[in-house]
Amino acid sequence: MSIRARMSVSPRNSRSTHNSPKHRGRSSRRRLVAAVSGIAAAVSLGAFGIVTHQATATPAAPAAEEQVGPPQKTFAAATAYALAHPAAVPTGANDWSCRPSAEHPTPVVLVHGTFENRYMNWAGLAPKLKDAGYCVYAPNYGGKEGQLLQGIGDMADSAGQLSAFVDKVREQTGSSRVDLVGHSQGGGLMPRHYMKNLGGAAKVDKLVALTPNNHGTTLSGMATMAKFIPGAEDLTGAACPACMQQTTGSDFVTALNEGGETDPAVDYSVLATRTDWVITPYTSSYLAKADNVTQSKLQDHCPLELTEHLGISYHQTATRFVLNALDPAHAQKLTC
Repeated sequence: MSIRARMSVSPRNSRSTHNSPKHRGRSSRRRLVAAVSGIAAAVSLGAFGIVTHQATATPAAPAAEEQVGPPQKTFAAATAYALAHPAAVPTGANDWSCRPSAEHPTPVVLVHGTFENRYMNWAGLAPKLKDAGYCVYAPNYGGKEGQLLQGIGDMADSAGQLSAFVDKVREQTGSSRVDLVGHSQGGGLMPRHYMKNLGGAAKVDKLVALTPNNHGTTLSGMATMAKFIPGAEDLTGAACPACMQQTTGSDFVTALNEGGETDPAVDYSVLATRTDWVITPYTSSYLAKADNVTQSKLQDHCPLELTEHLGISYHQTATRFVLNALDPAHAQKLTC
């Protein structure tokens, strides 16, 4: 998934009508549609092949069982494990017998990002939160059950899935509210849709977001990939509705941000990274300033750090950021 490509730029001295602002706008939109189409089709179809192969090689566990995977130190290691165990639960998550303590009375729900799943995203953080004394839960959403890559479905539908999962956590733990910790889509547009449009603001105390997509993304650097995928644009709606919804200026982004980006009943914490190649520009992660919003970038604390979008949920500074946001009374200085 680590794709670095450069978009071609017309020479400045060109006098062609193709360089007019109107044409450039249409061309940019076509490249953007093709880009997300290509990545959706390529990754989704590739994942289908992987999942099919693994299903043939390894019989699936009964649906009622949740296989717990080992802790991981990197996104790459977690992804490698998930290839053979796409439905795995990260260590420490989904212990439905857990009861919140007086020290940590609010259960934590971990919400993965696009083209990820609960294990790929949270195999590092979930066990650390569990060890810190939290009741931790992690759903898969936005994809078929047992499919490797999740978070690709319509974000309004995914918000409904999150709503049902949060209600289950509240019922099982007896807690009136939960804290959400999310990455990318899972820390930005999707849970904010849940809070704004599905009554979630009354059920969420904190939203802690790592590289969220709060103002969408231009997907800069991925456009070149699309020209290698014939017919990719036609597949976008079926392959990854969430991809188009996350583009800068989409109807979904516009509607969600109208009338205010935050709810006064919820505390928001945002951590971005300057070297993000997925949320572009990286400042799209930031919410509008408000008294209940705390946000910074990784390089504010580690100036030379190059960790990008996929790696941030495994970074020790991001882990401390999450712990501080969940329990500000016992916050510790962020270090590298």
